[in-house]
Amino acid sequence: MITTEDLRFITIIASHRTLADAARALNITPPSVTLRLQNIERKLSIQLIQRPSRVVSLTEEGQLLLDKGNLILRELDELQELLDERKEQVCGKLRVLAPLGFGNDYVAPLLGEYKVKHSQLDIELELSDNPNWSSHHKWDIIIYIGVLNDSSLRMITLSPNQRFVCASPEYVQEMGYPETPQDLAKHRCIALRENNEDVTLWQFTNTEDKKHEVIRINPTLASNEGRVVKDWAMMGLGIIMRSEWDVQPQLDSGELVRLLPTYALPNANIVALLSSPEKERSARISGFISLLNERLAPVSWK
Repeated sequence: MITTEDLRFITIIASHRTLADAARALNITPPSVTLRLQNIERKLSIQLIQRPSRVVSLTEEGQLLLDKGNLILRELDELQELLDERKEQVCGKLRVLAPLGFGNDYVAPLLGEYKVKHSQLDIELELSDNPNWSSHHKWDIIIYIGVLNDSSLRMITLSPNQRFVCASPEYVQEMGYPETPQDLAKHRCIALRENNEDVTLWQFTNTEDKKHEVIRINPTLASNEGRVVKDWAMMGLGIIMRSEWDVQPQLDSGELVRLLPTYALPNANIVALLSSPEKERSARISGFISLLNERLAPVSWK
């Protein structure tokens, strides 16, 4: 008889392009993956993947097993969560996806604190500035910063977050202050590539007359890492557009200077995205959302 371990194994096989990829995910050797797969096929007397094939391709029977097996596993996980909630214990595994810089500075320390409070809890944190939305169901909580164009996920705003245009005092001394967004065309600009956004299109609103202005920058430097971009700006290499949470300490210390203060950029609020409604959330998810709200709502970077 097939076991839940067999079903979880088949799920992992089906979610990877090759058996070698699945072996790496399982932290076992490729021959071990092949042997276990063959044992399951012999147990069921059916073939689950197409052979020969360089990539994993399920047979019709394999796809049926995967679809029905996922339903069974989901129901078992939900049953376990119900039992855990009856015991009022924060346990199981909490899976969190967060942006690289913000996740490293704020989310990771809070997850560490949460783990100390709940020893039976396991935590998985992935940091990425380019999340794969097709696998959003893998995560219990997604921390997101920026404009969310379309999502079926439920959103909780954790903290407001403005965006600023800024540069180092040395850069300003060398190149002068831009008076309007159009002046940025004459300056060296630095772009941060994240979230599949059009990062060279900077949109401004004049806070006095509410007039909108859009400028297409031609970056002399670009990176997908926020710290690198900020470091370049502090070296006097150009102008950046960055989130308040990231640059406020440098603005306070004078390492960076805010430019175009009479113009506002679109806000990039810090939000948590969840797939489940509040009444269906496990204790581990609700507890960490409460901790995020408690620590981020006062806006700790101000």
